[in-house]
Amino acid sequence: MKPQDCALVALRRAASSAAATRPSRHIHSRLQKFSSVSTTPRNPAPQHGARCFHTQPARRSGSSSTGEASNPPMAFPCLDALETRSATLEARSLSTGPEPAYTAGATEVFNCKESLLLDWGGVLPEFDIAYETWGTMNADKSNVILLHTGLSASSHAHSTESNPQPGWWEKFIGPGGPLDTDKYYIICTNVIGGCFGSTGPSSIDPADGQRYATRFPILTMDDMVRAQFRLLDGLGVDKLYASVGSSMGGMQSLAAGVLFPSRVGRIVSISGCARSHPYSIAMRHTQRQVLMMDPNWNRGYYYGKVPPHAGMKLAREIATVTYRSGPEWEQRFGRRRADPAKPPALCPDFLIETYLDHAGEKFCLTYDPNSLLYVSKAMDLFDLGVDHQRATAARRAEREKELESGSAQRTQGASCSLTLPDQPYEEQPGQQADESAVAVPSDMRPPEDLISGLRAIRDIPTLVMGVSSDILFPAWQQREVANALRLGGNRNVAHVELSEEQSMFGHDTFLLDLKNVGGSVKNFLG
Repeated sequence: MKPQDCALVALRRAASSAAATRPSRHIHSRLQKFSSVSTTPRNPAPQHGARCFHTQPARRSGSSSTGEASNPPMAFPCLDALETRSATLEARSLSTGPEPAYTAGATEVFNCKESLLLDWGGVLPEFDIAYETWGTMNADKSNVILLHTGLSASSHAHSTESNPQPGWWEKFIGPGGPLDTDKYYIICTNVIGGCFGSTGPSSIDPADGQRYATRFPILTMDDMVRAQFRLLDGLGVDKLYASVGSSMGGMQSLAAGVLFPSRVGRIVSISGCARSHPYSIAMRHTQRQVLMMDPNWNRGYYYGKVPPHAGMKLAREIATVTYRSGPEWEQRFGRRRADPAKPPALCPDFLIETYLDHAGEKFCLTYDPNSLLYVSKAMDLFDLGVDHQRATAARRAEREKELESGSAQRTQGASCSLTLPDQPYEEQPGQQADESAVAVPSDMRPPEDLISGLRAIRDIPTLVMGVSSDILFPAWQQREVANALRLGGNRNVAHVELSEEQSMFGHDTFLLDLKNVGGSVKNFLG
């Protein structure tokens, strides 16, 4: 039998199985292609070297050579949906390309023509910062609050006249609210590296008119904050009334105080940390890996093509597991199945599975995959310890000298010399953890490195909030921040930790708990 005959048989079997759910576009198009070739062999005997690989198991001796399979084929509606989305994206107009236009609505845009040197040596020749505002700035510009976002959030924290859609912190902002617009002028930005109007991997590189893609340089939280303060410079704001943020925003809020202590009046850090810990790094690593393994990612050069929506969906599902808590899911979903009357399936079947599937579906085409890679990596690199700060300062100083002298390599900041070894990486000399680091963190004394690193904000009143049910930014990390600040000389530290009885919503508590989170923020800001 000819090779194409083998393929035709296999495709017909696959098409027959797929008919139990719905015809597969890819299978039938390939079937049509092979059907156009004559299937009558010139020689009834198999050609030398030609083999047919049957997908059905070998029959037992003495069994009939005809008949149906022992069991019906499994249906895979979840995979059908992925195929349908790919086909739809592929069929979009070539003039626009299949890549979605990432937007959360109308924003203000600040264009900075002055180049931005990044911590790891990259340079943005110019950049945009998308932002939105609420309230009225007073005459001396002393009532400004800078609100920092989480990983994938846009600047749209609250509805505006130009964009009436509810924002991600809609109930927390407004007259009489935690961020009281009768008192304060609130500014929220989309971070650089993002995709909602600020410069990121999907933006155009002014040097060559092409999208940055993975030529975009590695970012840090400090880079994002420096870009935000360029915006404040442009608005004529010398000092913030407060720097406020949750999750990744809580990291940025602390970084703002460390980088610009004379320009920040108060700090609010909710469900954040002063340094990323291995568990959160590991979870973000797995998200990046499933995204990068999607063939459509194409090493970041997917613009104008089908985006890696399958990888994005899986990445979001992994992330969603870390956003909520087990007790909440036990109460909300339990072990209930979506439809107990139907037999179990390999696609989403339990209610918790359908919830995660839905979360991935909503996200996979609303955020740029490259932005997810770069911004999540910036979270991993976050460390306010003094040693890390000094190493970064030395690296920046050296890079500045190179840029001034003209001897700098054009792509130094974006290059990577990492190679995967034959044997796994091992701890390097000087990196072994001491005995105290092996213990489970609780109220132990924070490392001296972190105490010294946070000493820059010893004169800034700070609110640190955590949630016991949070597994992504566990409550010990907020206790660590509060203890380090106090040991560093800050006598105005408020630490609030919500118990599981107060909130079982895990990391997402900062988005949902207006009473406890919002109330604490309102009391602290005054």
